[in-house]
Amino acid sequence: MKILFLCVGKTNVSYFEEATNMYAKRLSHYCSFKIEFVPDVKNAKALSEQILKKMEGDAILKQIENNDTVILLDNNGVEFSSMDFAKWLETKRTQAVKRIVFVTGGAFGFSEEVYHRADGLLSLSRLTFSHQMIRPMFVEQLYRAMTIIKGEPYHHEATLWQSTYNKMK
Repeated sequence: MKILFLCVGKTNVSYFEEATNMYAKRLSHYCSFKIEFVPDVKNAKALSEQILKKMEGDAILKQIENNDTVILLDNNGVEFSSMDFAKWLETKRTQAVKRIVFVTGGAFGFSEEVYHRADGLLSLSRLTFSHQMIRPMFVEQLYRAMTIIKGEPYHHEATLWQSTYNKMK
């Protein structure tokens, strides 16, 4: 299974970028993982919120293939524990999903067209975070989920979960 993390705009905060890259590198040991950026819209401050979301949405949709499973990072989405997120990812893998595209939008969220294309919404928290801050947090959660699936000790519950799962086989 391939995982694409699609982000609107590049970050201008170096420590967010460094943390994101660190976890992305770690993820490469577990799955095919890639981060791609949708360029910021030029003269965005001169545009209305609706027009900006439409332009960002059009650029997002160009990056998505017909067979992709598209999950938007959205504060109205489903909230998982880390363990449940790992189980959800493992289910997608066993269902032979070829590529999951997780998308984080710009400052105003997503256009209606992007919501319409999405296969689901995922919330990392009921709190609101900047779209730049979400990047390292989400990539760390993907890494955590992969270590849970593999039964590695990064997430302390994972060892117990894996041993219980193995006993049930």
